[in-house]
Amino acid sequence: MSDSFKLDQKRYSRVREAYAEKEQIILDLLKTKGIETKNLQIYLRAFKLGKKIELWAKNSSDDKYQLIKEYKVCRTCGKLGPKRQQGDMQIPEGFYFIDRFNPSSNYHLSLGLNYPNKSDQILGTKGKLGGDIFIHGSCVTIGCLPITDDQIKELYLFCIEAKNSGQSKIPVHIFPTILSDKNMDVLKEKYSKDSDKLVLWNSLEKAYDLFNETKQMPEVRFLNDGTHIVE
Repeated sequence: MSDSFKLDQKRYSRVREAYAEKEQIILDLLKTKGIETKNLQIYLRAFKLGKKIELWAKNSSDDKYQLIKEYKVCRTCGKLGPKRQQGDMQIPEGFYFIDRFNPSSNYHLSLGLNYPNKSDQILGTKGKLGGDIFIHGSCVTIGCLPITDDQIKELYLFCIEAKNSGQSKIPVHIFPTILSDKNMDVLKEKYSKDSDKLVLWNSLEKAYDLFNETKQMPEVRFLNDGTHIVE
């Protein structure tokens, strides 16, 4: 696999500094799990109420992902539920992937999400969906998932290595909370009349349960009414 993406990113001073500080840490974390950077694939799970991002990884030839590390989301805004329009202060919920890398971000380093996804475009406020949702540093947010500068250096490099090894889409699934049976019961009771949230959460719960059972990436398909099929 060509190192062209990695080399292009290393043209930026913040990325070079991150590699100087964090590369050995990353290599050691992967080595303990038997994962090689040249075969790296990763998956991120974010939990709004739990204020954390889980980093899962595997070799491209492996069947199952392994938990590598958790990163603390240091600030949140909005409430539980999806983002439906610009300015609602909401952090999105649903099925996304990283679609851009910003090595000279106003928030140190940032990883852009493909919000609005197909579901958001159908169910959100037409023409006022907003955008520019990132995982980034600097510990500030208006709808993003911020972590500290120290943590974004590490997570950003994991994502560079995965993309450089050939992973075109790094999935990021954003959950309202850990979707245990108990927590789902609480959500269903509290939001019993809010079908917009419950329909999404039922899909997220299925994806959450499937991944926990198999440690394999669930397949998610977007339907024309904005809902999902998870299998």
